[in-house]
Amino acid sequence: MKGGKTLIIIGVIVGIFGFIFHLQGQSILGPESSFMYSNPDWITYGIQIIIVGIIILAAGFLVIKKN
Repeated sequence: MKGGKTLIIIGVIVGIFGFIFHLQGQSILGPESSFMYSNPDWITYGIQIIIVGIIILAAGFLVIKKN
């Protein structure tokens, strides 16, 4: 059960970082001096990181449900 909660927390954190990266790539959030700011690559990277966060989150729920 403890492992499942840990995975859920990690999944949420990873998803939040992905969302922040996505917003920086779209020039919505962050300092203009950042290499991520207004960079279309980071829009894609952010979405991919969000997907990884969702997968980790789902794994955490599966571990909890299994136990």
